[in-house]
Amino acid sequence: MKKVLFIAALFTAAATTYAQDLPTNPEPGKCYVRCTTPDVYTNETVTVTVKPAYKVLKTVPATFKTVTERVLVKEESKKLVVVPAKWGTETVSYVSKEAGSSLRIVPAAFAPSSETIEIKPAYAQWELGSPAPDCASGNPDDCRYWCYKGYPAEYTTVSTQTLANDASFNRIPGSEKSGSYTKRVLIEPAKVVEEVIPAEYATITKTVLDKDAYTVEEVIPAVTKTVSKEVLQSKGGLTSWKEVECALVEYQALPINWNLGSATLTAEAKRIIDTRLMPVLQQNPGVKLEIASHTDARGSASSNQNLSERRAKAVADYLITKGVNSSLLVANGYGETRLKNRCADGVSCTEREHSANRRTEFRLINN
Repeated sequence: MKKVLFIAALFTAAATTYAQDLPTNPEPGKCYVRCTTPDVYTNETVTVTVKPAYKVLKTVPATFKTVTERVLVKEESKKLVVVPAKWGTETVSYVSKEAGSSLRIVPAAFAPSSETIEIKPAYAQWELGSPAPDCASGNPDDCRYWCYKGYPAEYTTVSTQTLANDASFNRIPGSEKSGSYTKRVLIEPAKVVEEVIPAEYATITKTVLDKDAYTVEEVIPAVTKTVSKEVLQSKGGLTSWKEVECALVEYQALPINWNLGSATLTAEAKRIIDTRLMPVLQQNPGVKLEIASHTDARGSASSNQNLSERRAKAVADYLITKGVNSSLLVANGYGETRLKNRCADGVSCTEREHSANRRTEFRLINN
């Protein structure tokens, strides 16, 4: 009876507008919805780069490490060491007085002798004689004559000595005297020895560069966003009537248990949509679907309205991701305006009564 009344009301309401475009040959007890052949869209996803990839340079500071090192503080050198000479003693014998001879002189011996010496040789000389008695000259010298008169040599005898034995000597050998003395003798001469003075080292601690500062290039990947868009495949517009189950033109419960204050679909909510809504849309292609979401009266009217709209839209958005044409979906939020019981503002109700108002429903509607 309820279905009959609904059909009568449906035809009465539509009589004014669609009086000349009703289903032909309708059958009693059947329900029809007016379908406009929709524009056929396909959902495509487009990846939009909302932020390009770029590089970020990060500075990595230099790192240091502490090392110990053995360093030369004094180089190896050499020194000269004088090694003094080594001396010993030696006794030396010597002749302190050489042997000398004594001489005995034998004086010369003489023998007596004499020698006749011509002390004046024989000579002759002219001598003036006595004047002549009968000299007629007045110069008496005129009457003299000269005679060459000779005189014999004159001798004298000198006593002499002849050498019988010349002086001589006899050598008498003497004895020599010996002595000794001690002298230092060189056993080993002085020398210079070269000694090596080893190098000196010290251990130091220093900080050395392990790895110099450098930059690391990090590529920040582009930020993309996947946008779903509808691409028109074919233009609709033709109107036709389609027979549907009468129950589907009334609100049917979609038993999603929303989390308090949330409009996010859980895995269970998606499973309910897949098993409850998707078959209805697949069996009634081209029919428009209304998704209606409601809240209870608790909270402000505006927040309840907003929450209901977001929940209805969440269901519609999920259906679009499953390939449903968005032109066939109507998402309505009614907030607390369509309570199913008395639990309005100020009325004390049980949780079960409030939960009856928190609901999401769907129905098929005319295009």
